[in-house]
Amino acid sequence: MTNPSFETTKAPRPLRRDAQRNRERILDAARELFAERGVAVTLDDIAKRAGVGVGTVYRRYSNKDALLDELFEEGIDELAASAEALLASRDAWDALIRFLEQLEEASAANRALEDLIMRDSGRRCERLARARERLRGPIAVLVERAKEQGRLRADFDADDVPVIHAMIAAVPSDAHSRSPELWRRYFGLIVDGLASKRSTITETGIGPPAPSQRR
Repeated sequence: MTNPSFETTKAPRPLRRDAQRNRERILDAARELFAERGVAVTLDDIAKRAGVGVGTVYRRYSNKDALLDELFEEGIDELAASAEALLASRDAWDALIRFLEQLEEASAANRALEDLIMRDSGRRCERLARARERLRGPIAVLVERAKEQGRLRADFDADDVPVIHAMIAAVPSDAHSRSPELWRRYFGLIVDGLASKRSTITETGIGPPAPSQRR
């Protein structure tokens, strides 16, 4: 009789090479399509882009939410790693602004990420809260250091970051489609407002939306 104290948990079996290749193709296709079209993409769309059968996708992911969740976690992992790496910077103001810019670049380049963060108020609320809390740690450190170095206005708080992100992400979608870099104009204006002092304005290089783009 086997002694339970000596039983071990078996490690999951690695995927076969062909299965691993299919998984990578599915993920690559999903990243592209979700970034291009947002959360309206279907698993059938992903299978077609990946060049695999629909059944292959469904064997890996029971529904679209499971795939979205995996890619969302992947995106948060990348942002968290970037924020943590920037902690090594001597210039905390520069590091903070670089991270905020990376955050907006990620959102602007990925319509699904923007949809999940800005518009999905359903079952992902808890997941979003965990993601924000994970990012808050390194952001809070950069904020305090930038204030200590006299570069960031003293009344700014790490909890202001999600609000700033919401403001920039609120650039009208029709204006964004015509001018994908429009968000940089407002990012530059906000950066000037965060500085404790400045001798010149931040040049955005991008003008306001044309009258036909305004709402």
